[in-house]
Amino acid sequence: MGMTYVQKLLAKVCGRAQVAVGDVLEPEVRLAMSHENGALVINQFLEIFQGTGRQATVWDPDRIAIIFDHRIPAESSKTAGNQKKIREFVGRQGIKKFHDIRGDTGGICHQLLPENGYVRPGGVVVGTDSHTTTHGALGAFSFGIGATEMASVWALGRILNVEVPAAIKVTAAGKFPKHVYPKDLILHLIGGLSAEGANYKVLEFHGDAIRRMPTSGRLALCNMSVEAGATSGLVPPDAETRRYLREEAGVKDTLDIFGPDPDAVYDQVIEIDVSKLEPQIACPHTVDNVKPIGEVAGKKLHQIVIGSCTNGRLDDLEIAAKILKGRRVADGTRMLVFPASWRIYHKAMDLGVIQALSRAGAVVCNPGCGPCLGVHQGALADNEVALATTNRNFKGRMGNPKAEVYLCSPATAAASAITGVITDPRRNIKTKRLKKGELKI
Repeated sequence: MGMTYVQKLLAKVCGRAQVAVGDVLEPEVRLAMSHENGALVINQFLEIFQGTGRQATVWDPDRIAIIFDHRIPAESSKTAGNQKKIREFVGRQGIKKFHDIRGDTGGICHQLLPENGYVRPGGVVVGTDSHTTTHGALGAFSFGIGATEMASVWALGRILNVEVPAAIKVTAAGKFPKHVYPKDLILHLIGGLSAEGANYKVLEFHGDAIRRMPTSGRLALCNMSVEAGATSGLVPPDAETRRYLREEAGVKDTLDIFGPDPDAVYDQVIEIDVSKLEPQIACPHTVDNVKPIGEVAGKKLHQIVIGSCTNGRLDDLEIAAKILKGRRVADGTRMLVFPASWRIYHKAMDLGVIQALSRAGAVVCNPGCGPCLGVHQGALADNEVALATTNRNFKGRMGNPKAEVYLCSPATAAASAITGVITDPRRNIKTKRLKKGELKI
C-alpha cells in the first residue's frame, strides 16, 4: 500500500521500509527549537540528571536552536532573569544556533529557522511552540511539544511515542485573484474544517496553486495548520523548496527531495479552486469563525497589526506598502508593523518599504512577537477592535479579554488601515493622498 508524505518521511527516519497510520515510533530529531520558554526546558532537563552522577549534557548542541523572540527587549526583571539563565546554559553546552536580542541576526523563531537554513526536508523538527508546524513548508515533519518532552529530546536526541498520523490531502488549483493571498486560502480552509477538523492529523498541501506558491506563502499555510487542530502542515519538497534553501538560506549540502506515493491513502481529500476565493476574515473569538469580507466590511477598527511568524515576511510588507504608499492611516486608527526578522527589516529598508509604511503613519516595531501577544507591545484597551495578520484571535490574545481581534491578509489589513474600517482591498479606495513634502514629523 502506498504511503503519504509523512509516512514515507517517518519510515526513512526510522530505517523502515513501511509504516502504517497508528504505528508508534521513536524517530530521531533533526532539530529541536525553543524560545524564552527554554528556561522551563532547562529546569526539566537538569532534573533528568539529578542523582545519576552524570553530567547534564545535551545529546548534540548542533541540533538545538534557541531564539529570543517572545519578549524582546525584556519587559520585566523576571523575563531578563530567564534570558540570562538561557544565555549561561547555551554557553556551557556549546549551542551555536542561539539568536540573542540583536539587530543583525535576531527575529521570530519560525522565520529564523528557515532563513538560516536550519530546516531540511525529510527530517523531524520539534519546538516548544505550537506554531512549529510552520517548518512543514520545507518538507520537514515539524510539530510542537511541551517542555518536559523537549527536555527528553535534549537528553536522548529522539522523540518518544510518536504515532504515525493520518493525512488530509488539500489540493489547491487555479490562480489567486488580485489581492487574494495564501492567508485567505488557509483561513478559508480552517473555516471549512473547523478548529478540530484535523485533530491528530497532518494537512498535506498539493496542486498547481501550491507549486507556483513561493516559500513565504507555504510558510503561512503550514504555520496556521495547527489552528485546524493539525499536528503539522506539510508541503512535499519540490523545485521551490530547493530554490529557497539554496538561494535564500544558503544551504549547500545534499537535500532529500521526495514526495508521497501515487497510491497513497488519505483520510480525506479537499479540493479548493483559489481563483474563486475572495478575501477572508476570521472573526472573534475563534480562528475557524471565518467569513467572506463582504459580511464584515465596515467594522470600525482601532488597531491594525501587520507582521508575525505568519505574515511578517518581505513580500507581506511589500504588499502592504504598495497599498499604503502615498496614503495615510486613518485618524483614530493606529497601525503596528513588525517584520519577522532583522534580515527582512533590513531588506525592507533597502527597498524603501519601511519608509513607505512609516510615512503612511505606521509604527514599525522591532522584529519579535510583541504585538501578536500583546504582552509588552500593542495591547488593546477595553472594547477596542484590532485587525491583524497574526494567527490567533482568541479572547485575550492581544492582552485584553474585553477586546476583539479579527484576522486577515496583509492586503486587507493595509486597505483597512486607510479607511479605519474593515475594507475589501479589491475595491477602489478613495482617500486623500499625501502631497510631496506634506509629511509632518
